[in-house]
Parts: sequence; C-alpha cells; structure tokens
Amino acid sequence: MKTLYLDCGMGAAGDMLAAALLELLPDPDGFIGRLNGLEIPGVRFEKEPAVKCGITGTRVIVTVHGHEEGSEAHEHHHGDEEHGRHHHEEAQEHHHHDEAHGHTHHHSGMEDIRHIVYGHTRLPQSIADEVMRVYETIAAAESRVHGVEVSEVHFHEVGAMDAIADIAAVCMLMDELSPDEVVVSPVHVGYGQVNCAHGILPVPAPATARILMGVPTCGGSVEGELCTPTGAALLKHFADRFGQMPVMAVSAVGYGMGKKDFPAANCVRAMLGESADGTDTVTELTCNIDDMTAEEIGFATERLFEGGAKEVYTVGVGMKKNRPGTLLCVLCDPDKKEQLVKLICKHTTTLGVRETPMKRYTLRREISAIGTPYGEVRVKEASGYGAQRKKIEYEDLARVARENGWSLFEARKRLEETE
Repeated sequence: MKTLYLDCGMGAAGDMLAAALLELLPDPDGFIGRLNGLEIPGVRFEKEPAVKCGITGTRVIVTVHGHEEGSEAHEHHHGDEEHGRHHHEEAQEHHHHDEAHGHTHHHSGMEDIRHIVYGHTRLPQSIADEVMRVYETIAAAESRVHGVEVSEVHFHEVGAMDAIADIAAVCMLMDELSPDEVVVSPVHVGYGQVNCAHGILPVPAPATARILMGVPTCGGSVEGELCTPTGAALLKHFADRFGQMPVMAVSAVGYGMGKKDFPAANCVRAMLGESADGTDTVTELTCNIDDMTAEEIGFATERLFEGGAKEVYTVGVGMKKNRPGTLLCVLCDPDKKEQLVKLICKHTTTLGVRETPMKRYTLRREISAIGTPYGEVRVKEASGYGAQRKKIEYEDLARVARENGWSLFEARKRLEETE
C-alpha cells in the first residue's frame, strides 16, 4: 500500500509541507512551473535549497506582488492567520487607522477567497474544492476564537493570497503523489507566547489549538510557534490517522525547511513508501447496560458516531440477577478514546467503561464515481490480503431504487448490468 508518513516533530506550516512533498517528486522544478501556471493573482512560487542542523532540504518561497509574508517569523504564518486576521469591526478599525497614516491595506472575507479560488485561478475543480475545504476549516476556527460569524472573518489581503498559494500547492502535491494512506506523527506545537495584532497570545495560537482538537500534540522544549493554522488545517484535512511511523519500505524522503533556526532541525519530513496491507491500532470501549430503553441507546449511538467513533454496536447479554442487558461496544482511534469515554458516561447509565487496545487488519478502500443511465453512482472497491471486491454505495443504490420503484435487489442488478 502506498503510504505517506509526515514527521511533524518540529511542527508544520503550509510552505514547509509543500517543500517536503515537493522533494518526493522526480521533477520538482517542473512542478514549480506547474504551480506558477495556476496563475493565482500576484503569486509566484520559487524553491531554494536550505540547510538546518546539517540537513539539506528545500524551502518553498511564495511572494505576493513581490512581497514575502512574515519574513521574521518561524515561516510564513500564511496570511498572518493568527496575527493579521481580523473580524469585520477590527478590519474597519485598522483600515481607517492606516488611511490616516497614508497607508491602505485591504482585507478579504470568505466570499472574496471563494471568488479568487474559483474565478481567478486555473486550479482544477477538484483541487479548488479541496482548497476551499481547508480554508473553511481555518475560517471556522477563527470564527470560534473571535466570537463572530464565519462570514465576518476577514483576512489581510497579502496574507490571504499567501495562504491560498500554500494550500493550493499542498493540495496539488497530494493529488500528484496520490498516497493510499497518510499517517501523521503527533504534532509538536512549541510553547511560549507570540506577539500579534490582538496582543500577546499563547502558543499554540488559539486558532491552531482549535483546529488541532482531537489530534495528538505536544508542547515540547522548543520556545516559539511551530505549527500555524494553515499547517494544522492541512494535516487535519489529509491525515487518515495520527500515530507513529508504520512499518514501510521507504522509497523517497523529503525535507521541507522553515525559515527560522532552532537547536533542532526546523523541518517537516515526508517519507513515501510501501507498507503492508493495512494494519492499525484501535481502542475498544465497552460497558454493560440494563436500565436504558432502546430509544435512549439509539440516541447515545448517534452521539458516539458524531464524537468520532469508527463503529458502535450492541449485543444482547445476560447480566447478574438474571437480567437481560445490552453490551455497548465502541471502536475508535486511540487519540479519541478520552472524549468518547466522556460521551458514553454522559449519554448512558453505565457506572464504568472498559478499554481494550486492538490491532486491526484492514483492506485498502477506494471510492470512485461512475456514470450510469440512472445517474452517477459511487462504487467502493476494497483489496488486500489476497481479496478484492467492490460494492455500490448504499445511498446511491437506494436512490436509484426509490426513483424507479424497484427493490434494492433489482436496482443492484440493473446497475451491475450497465458496467
């Protein structure tokens, strides 16, 4: 299985991720040309060699109208997401202040970002959609941090273009590499404080901390902002799971360098290779219940899925005093177990939850869309351990059956005949 492992032992930022992935390609210079061919307004991509603690890697430089954002920061800060991004009232206040001093700075809202991505670049539709999903993650975090609606979140013009460029580059590179699985290490966020337009903020910056909720992180011993909101959003978007490096035969290694020097090599390391058919570790949480109705258990199940459970199921069991009861079983990633234990305790009557770590063997899964006389349907294909199978997604199968007055069996037969 083609596996990409991202080592974020010194945090992550959009340009660092882009540089690390760029080093995995056979023709990085040609890819830089492709990025410039996207014609993102005012943006130019360049690459240069960089050395950190004796390790040679690549630094990706993004300029907007000839200006490189955040020249004195850990790296670009991507629109100074935490430091130069303002909601509507602050944006207006700074705008008037700048005008009074003979300067004019423009700010962009999410609709402006969407207009640029879809209307003023040559990004393929699928990549543009990915870019907006990542940007919306950042905007949602900023919205919660500043207590405003997403539509009121504003981005400094130069920084917004810098962030669009970094996100677009990473999305293009991920599409080019097309890994079957992306595994990300625990993220080192640094510690201390950082100066910004709002004042002095703690590290990780509030938006970064919000985005990384549910992700394994550590403060570590390095003082400074190591992970930016853009880096956090990209990791959250592309990671299939977070954890240690899997057993894999590595075919390429890339080092994406940050700008600032630290005692440790300031880089993201990307490793591409082949791993065995899928294996991972999951946690099983179980508890016995004998005093809840079916409706209450159903409601709890819904909340657990919303909380990040991979699977929730129940089994009828016999309990003490000859009472019939229910065994509630929840499967989840290890980093989500604590929040799911809290949900189990909140939404069930159990007095305790049992935890069992488990190794899981999984088939590789891919979903593709195919055109049929009955509309587009999605097909899930699974392979590994000598097995291979495919299946039409239930929602699409049910839609075809309902629209044509067929049973599921007949709808499946008709769709299979069109392949």
